[in-house]
Amino acid sequence: MSPMETAGVEPADFLAERDFGGRDREALLSELSRVLPRGALLVSPEDARPYECDGLTAYRQLPLAVALPDSEDQVRAILRICASLDVPVVARGAGTSLSGGAMPHKDGVVLSLARLRSILALDPLARTARVQPGVRNLAISEAAAAHGLYYAPDPSSQIACTIGGNVAENSGGVHCLKYGLTVHNVLRVRAITIEGEALEIGSEAPDAPGYDLAALINGSEGMLAVITEITVRLTPKPLTAKVVLAAFDDVVHAGDAVAAVIAAGIIPAGMEMMDQPATRAVEPFVHAGYPLDAKALLLAESDGTPEEVEEEIGRIREVMAANGATGIRVSRDEAERLRFWSGRKAAFPAVGRISPDYYCMDGTIPRKRLAEMLTAIATLEGKYGLRCCNVFHAGDGNLHPLILYDANAAGELERAEEFGGEILELSVEYGGTITGEHGVGIEKIGQMCSQFSRQELAMFHRVKAAFDPRGLLNPGKAIPTLNRCVEFGRLHVHKGGVPHPELPRF
Repeated sequence: MSPMETAGVEPADFLAERDFGGRDREALLSELSRVLPRGALLVSPEDARPYECDGLTAYRQLPLAVALPDSEDQVRAILRICASLDVPVVARGAGTSLSGGAMPHKDGVVLSLARLRSILALDPLARTARVQPGVRNLAISEAAAAHGLYYAPDPSSQIACTIGGNVAENSGGVHCLKYGLTVHNVLRVRAITIEGEALEIGSEAPDAPGYDLAALINGSEGMLAVITEITVRLTPKPLTAKVVLAAFDDVVHAGDAVAAVIAAGIIPAGMEMMDQPATRAVEPFVHAGYPLDAKALLLAESDGTPEEVEEEIGRIREVMAANGATGIRVSRDEAERLRFWSGRKAAFPAVGRISPDYYCMDGTIPRKRLAEMLTAIATLEGKYGLRCCNVFHAGDGNLHPLILYDANAAGELERAEEFGGEILELSVEYGGTITGEHGVGIEKIGQMCSQFSRQELAMFHRVKAAFDPRGLLNPGKAIPTLNRCVEFGRLHVHKGGVPHPELPRF
């Protein structure tokens, strides 16, 4: 019988926030030291401090130890040791994630994959690259550039974030509208289970028999297995690309223009929105040439052959003008195109210059409701007494509101969290979801109770248990227990406001 059957509880209860205290720390460190090179095991608080959080710095926790393997064999050995001693493991890439998914467990080991950073093979004919998880996103494109190829998903953190973390969070980027998220650009994954067994998931062939486990691994947040190798799809560089920069005197008009572009049958390579607070933070930082009097800006890129680009740019301009654009510019050369995008990609660090702290949200809504959401966020600013800069992957409805606060001011972090929670609740209410690319981690685990039913959450736990029956990989993340949902005060309510028949009314 399984541990769950022995205990007589459901998976959702078995994988609750378990008490991992009382581990034999000395035995653990002794075993890890045996398989790792000198200097590859960090145990002092000072050495472990850089690993205490990811990009969501409001939450921090020191681990028992940090392991820095440089081979798959060492990864396998670490996992086997931790499994034998019932020690939690949190896999970590560059730590640029923004949902607390890489925050350590106080009784566990951080398994850093930063030293597995080799590009193992690059096949320009098959248009694939086989890489280790610690390879930076941008480094793949740099290696493929000589062959006229690149890796399409381009998160704003692409100069630092690693491909293993991209797979764990199913990252997107400004060009995911046309070229897809990480899941659409990963062909094959090699991963190690908590027991140290290797899994080969996916295929370089156009299709593979059986269940699509590759899609399951993408976005699994390190909860199912530890990734040690990834084969990605490379895309030919377009012959040319241009960007339309459109200014609007009303955020509602800008939101409506996004929906109108897609409704016209146009799929830009990327389509991004920034409101006035965001552009006013960005412009002094990167000097992108943004008009500061505009209430909102849209960036829409077209790429392909020169003829295709000219035709599509003309159509985009027509739609923007018909939907209230007060000014339209088209990039004149490659330098200006990159400058337009530099402002959008630098939005997060730029906002850090005008506020002591900010809380970056990540929800997704139907494009037709962008204007409605922007109006709602403005109302919430007044409710919580906090400013918000809005940066959107507008083309696919992925929101990144940046809530500004001061962690040293009493109550501001709590208000920022409540503000962000309401945005996520609205995302679900508007027909969307609580995350687009940042994952759930610890940040959105409460809102998972709003989006999913009891049965759906139980199924998630069963999938987790199939890979990791003792719940040792990244415990307490992404999937809430039913008890947590009850404490949170809600579970999923179906459309029409009728609660699930088996659920209590809250």
